[in-house]
Amino acid sequence: MIIGVIAMIVGFMNDHSNHHGRFWANILTNGFFFFAISLGGLFFLALQYATEASYMVVLKRIIESITQYIFVGATVLIIFFIAASAHWNHIYHWMDNAVYHEYVMESTIGTDHPEYVDEMVEGAIDNEHYDKIIDGKSAYLNLPFFWIRTLLYLGVWCFFAYFFRKRSLMEDEIGGTKIHLKNMGYAAIFLVFFAFTSSTAAWDWIMSIDTHWFSTLFGWYVFSGIWVSFMIFLVLFTIWLRGRGFVPFVNDSHIHDIGKWMFAISFLWTYLWFSQFMLIWYSDIPEEVTYYVQRITEYKGLFFGIFFTNFVFPMVILMSRDAKRTIGYLIFVGVVIFFGHWLDVYMMIFPGGVGGELHIGFMEIGMFLGFLGLFLYTVFNSLSKAPILVKNHPFLEESKHLHI
Repeated sequence: MIIGVIAMIVGFMNDHSNHHGRFWANILTNGFFFFAISLGGLFFLALQYATEASYMVVLKRIIESITQYIFVGATVLIIFFIAASAHWNHIYHWMDNAVYHEYVMESTIGTDHPEYVDEMVEGAIDNEHYDKIIDGKSAYLNLPFFWIRTLLYLGVWCFFAYFFRKRSLMEDEIGGTKIHLKNMGYAAIFLVFFAFTSSTAAWDWIMSIDTHWFSTLFGWYVFSGIWVSFMIFLVLFTIWLRGRGFVPFVNDSHIHDIGKWMFAISFLWTYLWFSQFMLIWYSDIPEEVTYYVQRITEYKGLFFGIFFTNFVFPMVILMSRDAKRTIGYLIFVGVVIFFGHWLDVYMMIFPGGVGGELHIGFMEIGMFLGFLGLFLYTVFNSLSKAPILVKNHPFLEESKHLHI
């Protein structure tokens, strides 16, 4: 965290290109990216409950520790959304009241609070900031409804992160199958809620930055990024813990299973990335294709580099069974595509939120390192507060002796 703060300060001092906009765009990029990893962990934990999977039981406490960052991440996002709503930044153009009114009172132009009206009255003139497309979306994109949705998402997700953790610790003490069987039902409820809200949150928090643009695949695309980012961190973190002797019960088969998930979801992400791009680019509908025109014009190398990195690396290196059991390959691919998916979030936010050409400097590096430090501190702190191996889980022994 300290290194990140120092790098960010250096960025402020030495790079004078749109500090204000880049600062807030970095807050959203890193705030969302690390929150998404913890949310992906919560989804994966619920998936294990709902399917009664046994292979990940020995990793359950590690996954739970990752989900506990969700409270910190939610706080960061709320602070950012408060700043956006108060117009401390202009990441979301639709939050500007001026775009919803066709006329403005001429006498108030240039003042701190121009008076906007919806009908031509005496003293009113055409409002140059009026945006008919954004105004047409006002039933959904308005601040009260945005905050209702956001607080609902974060509130329910945080509740389930707390709830599953609490019940896991109860199971350590009580044992039996009652808690486990009820967790299946609770997990199913969460998964239904998550299936809908993971998409709508992606629309609200990211897609609405480019307010004119829309994609019916976008929610699924963001979800695949959430899932694979979590799997990447899980495999790297588990390898680190295992290498230091903290999880002697984790064997090569567990590592292999996580590697398979990382490999498989990378292909899901690739499929959705290409499907969204290909369909929009070749249909060439103006309100859709402008999203990609900006990214290919101003960020071309990074735009296609993200696709190459996040697809080709796992495909070429992790294709074989042995590769998914080889620690060196998993670490190399994991580190590369971890940064690749951070850049993917960067690409979703910066062109529309800040504009201009690609610029990754000390501010971006510093903010990333600072958030990474905060994330790791939270995960380690949570991991230290309970035994690293669960007790009394009905599938514990089966998980310990996993062999594939």
